[in-house]
Amino acid sequence: MFDVLAADLTEEQARSLVFVFLASTLGAVLSRWHLRLVLPTVVVEIMLGIIIGPAVLGLAEVDVYIEFLSDFGLALLFFFAGVEVIEHHVPRSALRRGTLGWGMSLAIGIACGVLLDRLGVDVVWWLLAVALATTALGTLVPILSDAKLLPTDLGRAVLGTGVAGEFWPIIFISVFLTGVYGAVTEVVLLVAFALVVGGAAAVARRARPPRLLRIVRDTLHTTGQAGVRASVFVLALLVFLAADAGFEFVLGAFAAGVLVGLVLDTPDGKVVRVRLEGIGFGFLVPVYFVVTGMTFDLDSLLTIEGLVLAAVFLTLLLVSRGASALLWLRDLGGRRTASLALFGATGLPLIVAIVGIGQERGDISDGVGASLIGAGMISVLVYPFVATRLVGTPSPVEREADEY
Repeated sequence: MFDVLAADLTEEQARSLVFVFLASTLGAVLSRWHLRLVLPTVVVEIMLGIIIGPAVLGLAEVDVYIEFLSDFGLALLFFFAGVEVIEHHVPRSALRRGTLGWGMSLAIGIACGVLLDRLGVDVVWWLLAVALATTALGTLVPILSDAKLLPTDLGRAVLGTGVAGEFWPIIFISVFLTGVYGAVTEVVLLVAFALVVGGAAAVARRARPPRLLRIVRDTLHTTGQAGVRASVFVLALLVFLAADAGFEFVLGAFAAGVLVGLVLDTPDGKVVRVRLEGIGFGFLVPVYFVVTGMTFDLDSLLTIEGLVLAAVFLTLLLVSRGASALLWLRDLGGRRTASLALFGATGLPLIVAIVGIGQERGDISDGVGASLIGAGMISVLVYPFVATRLVGTPSPVEREADEY
């Protein structure tokens, strides 16, 4: 087996794999190196990818092996976005308000996109609109948890905003970034796909064969890992079905996450989720972000035009998502509403994915994409930090009052 692998894998490809995994490891270590300065891991991974890539040291290049791992990492990124929708048990009222707020953000994003398109910025207006309406929920949850904000009214508002800021952009790009059959047919196919996934979810939650449950429990701590294997199978199946129907494969990955999240919403399921996170965030998802750095157009970003455009995008992220925070003003008050606006404007993982898909279609230039990703990187570095400092850590009395 290893002789065959060695025959197919060139020295340059093997070296690239080594440096990609080195960057992945260093990303986790360096982001937590200083106790008082915790950096978002995804930003460190992208920066390390830039360093080892052609733009700086040229130690690694993207080949067919790394590209496959990167695509798998992207699928898992959207898979875990779907799991998060279920895992956090966001109240329906928060989801409804978050969805309404996302509609406001999209409308503002569309206006900004049309304006920039007419000013000659090389990006399709609706692509920019969706990118500006995203929220990095997976990045925010650990921050909220560490700041003791997750069980508060502000935490629930961020969850409602964040779920909407992940769910609806994925649905939107699945319809409008495919263009295989036309918008109307895409919507019909999307509804059919949703019915299939919804039906499978209903069956999976109600029909729990005792023998199958026993096998899952018995293999939780053995080499069998039936729950993990079944989850990966569901991911592969729905990615295939989505791609076969003409959608972006990320829709299938997200739907698989929702389905698996529903099935694993049990005490035993938590162990399976931990195993899946080990595969995803310990192996494949970091590869995707390192590769994003390796293919990042650093030269375009570091021009005056690129930096100005990044500053514009950073501001527009706050404007579009900040406006949606006004829906919570009566409940949260001015200070916490401002904090919600900053949390909601934190968006990088989906921005990276949207830019990547848009570049493949020719809907956004490499330079504009670099500025947009640069704005996303700054948003995850700055906005959550300012937001937490704005509200501080709630006292036990405040947390109890919020929970009540």
